[in-house]
Amino acid sequence: MVFERAEATNRPIQERIKDYKEFHELQPESVLREQATRCMDCGVSFCHAGMRIDGLSIGCPLSNLIPEINDLVRRGLFADAYQRLRRTNPFPEFTGRICPALCEGSCTLGEHELPVTIKDIEHFLDLYAAANDLIQPSIPTASTGRKVAVVGSGPAGLACAWELNQLGEHVTVFERADRPGGLLMYGVPTMKLDKAVVDRRIRIMEAEGIEFVLNAEVARNLPLGELTDSYDAIVLCCGSSKPRALDVPGTDLGGVVYAIEYLTASTRTFLDAAHQSSDALDAKGKEVVVIGGGDTGTDCVATALRQQARSIVQFQHNPAPPLTRAEDNPWPLWPKVLKTDYGQLEALEVFGKDPREFETSVKEVIGDENGRVTAVKTARFEMQWQGECRIKSEVEGSEKTIPADLVLIAMGFESPEPALIEAFTLKTDKRGNVWTPEDAYSTSLNAVFCAGDMHRGQSLVVWALMEGRKAALEVHEFLNR
Repeated sequence: MVFERAEATNRPIQERIKDYKEFHELQPESVLREQATRCMDCGVSFCHAGMRIDGLSIGCPLSNLIPEINDLVRRGLFADAYQRLRRTNPFPEFTGRICPALCEGSCTLGEHELPVTIKDIEHFLDLYAAANDLIQPSIPTASTGRKVAVVGSGPAGLACAWELNQLGEHVTVFERADRPGGLLMYGVPTMKLDKAVVDRRIRIMEAEGIEFVLNAEVARNLPLGELTDSYDAIVLCCGSSKPRALDVPGTDLGGVVYAIEYLTASTRTFLDAAHQSSDALDAKGKEVVVIGGGDTGTDCVATALRQQARSIVQFQHNPAPPLTRAEDNPWPLWPKVLKTDYGQLEALEVFGKDPREFETSVKEVIGDENGRVTAVKTARFEMQWQGECRIKSEVEGSEKTIPADLVLIAMGFESPEPALIEAFTLKTDKRGNVWTPEDAYSTSLNAVFCAGDMHRGQSLVVWALMEGRKAALEVHEFLNR
């Protein structure tokens, strides 16, 4: 009631687009303590509810003890606050940087004014812990002697491996890439999540006794039998990594690539001076079209800016969300309101306009005689009622042809890649995800479990962490029978 929300600042745009360093800057400790006091005297807190209603989230899926953490922060007990955060969140260094802060969307204060800066406080606690040598290995005191294989080292796999290791199981994590971390390493750009932060967590997990095997793709260069014969249980945490395709003519042209391929190539080039991306995956001097409006589309815009693209336009087929909550989107549901993220803000300053064009779809990708993309044909669409049904129809006269040298498809993911599921002959649900009983993580194959996006579909890092931990508890219980 006394203090207003004060958000962390970001590095100046003209400075940060020249490098790949993290762009967030924190408030001074005194300001963060002040911000934490805004959480006090909350009547009934929803920030840590961890629920879903009508497909929308209410509060933190990890059920972080947010009022308790903020109380410790306001009193200046930062070390205690960090340890309280770690009781429920194994990796605050990740969520404090890239979580969309579902907790803030359900903050009770947010019902009538701006919510508490919970994410900024979490980020601060990680930085404080790192600066004060508080991030140390937690060595298990006992071992069951059993072995568990975790396939995939993204957030779900890391959380599952960490929890199992703390429970005394010996864990080996198999990762098909050359570095561990999954999307944390190659799917999230370095300016949002410094890869040194990921490497730090991997080193700690190795010190805790977890083994990582890289360049190991199950059913390809790692025989399936090597897992089923050598481990007491297997947990599949391979993500939802089959990109959603753009079903229009011309997507087979050179210069039309999926966003994850583009972002991975950019990160590889940044991490390894000896690795050079092909020209097809470099936006320098090109007219770039991004198709898709989620976080991945934003990351593509920001990356193309840093690669010195000549122009950037981003198409979203949905209409622009409202500036404030609609009547059918009340608190404490996640607010579906217009968000201008870091990539759009950067493009706005560089090019003088927001790169997004809403209610716009690509009808065709046009190429030259050499099979290279040269343009995209678009049109505006709007939803109209026909009886009791809403029909998407093209706005007459809205068709345009936009020059393009690089087209990035950032339309999300359909399902897990089928090869591993087929190798294990696992049952799937109607969306192509691995089937498990309701509220469980055991698959149709004995001693094989599944967690994360491979299990629930494309989702958020914080849900993957929650699923990884819960799957680990179920595996441990299964092995104790």
